[in-house]
Amino acid sequence: MRWRDMRGSGNIEDREGAGPARGLGGGAKIGGAGLLAVIVVSLLLGLNPMEVLTGLEGQAPPSAPAPAPPGSTPGATAPADETKEFVARVLGDTEDTWRSLFQRLGGEYQPPRLVLFRGAVESACGHANAAVGPFYCPGDHRVYLDRSFFEELSGRFGAPGEFARAYVIAHEIGHHVQNLMGISEKVQAQRGRVSETRGNQLSVAMELQADCLAGVWGHYARQRNLLDPGDVEAGLQAAAAIGDDRIQRQSRGQVSPESFTHGSSAQRVRWFRAGLDAGDVRQCDTFASAAR
Repeated sequence: MRWRDMRGSGNIEDREGAGPARGLGGGAKIGGAGLLAVIVVSLLLGLNPMEVLTGLEGQAPPSAPAPAPPGSTPGATAPADETKEFVARVLGDTEDTWRSLFQRLGGEYQPPRLVLFRGAVESACGHANAAVGPFYCPGDHRVYLDRSFFEELSGRFGAPGEFARAYVIAHEIGHHVQNLMGISEKVQAQRGRVSETRGNQLSVAMELQADCLAGVWGHYARQRNLLDPGDVEAGLQAAAAIGDDRIQRQSRGQVSPESFTHGSSAQRVRWFRAGLDAGDVRQCDTFASAAR
């Protein structure tokens, strides 16, 4: 996959390693009079006022920089974050594709932001951990991607390769497209009025449509010669790897179609291929097709 030829997006938030604010009363600040008192008391006790202040405000005192590894060049820049660059470039290419497609339809594409995290994250949709997998939150128009999922995609699901990873990103962008088109809101309103089984069916239709929309992006990436031989097969393999039936069989040893929320492997492959072959959003009406 020629992802380095894609335009990099600036709509990336890297929250890996970001922790909750610490400090006195959740990060309390010290006023002018209090600041003076802390300095005076610290000097009387022979303490470093800066260490006392940072401790009171919940911050770690500044430490000396770590020594450079043996053989390294002083002042050398840190190694590039290839995962972040890959995500930014795939995201940028989805932006270019959907901006063009929305213009053809007489609309304007508003790109989402993509949050990279590891372990757990807070969003407008609530707290989520790595077990949730990549997700899109319509409340803040953000895609959330745990870095470790790419490793899981290859190891646990047996879907290695760069285009498999790109498919995952494009699928979540598909949910953003659904949100911009008003589909998400309509489906959510319907789910509140139907049975759990019917609600699951609506969820499956949503997910399969996002697969189809990911395929639409792949169609134009292929047209621009950004895909290598074997990339399409890797994308189809990824779609099949995360089908509900395959995941249930691995985790439970049995399959319960009535509990599907994302679709079977065959369904996911079918709809991803539909978008990939047609490059036409109108071919992604999974609701009319009853998600068969």
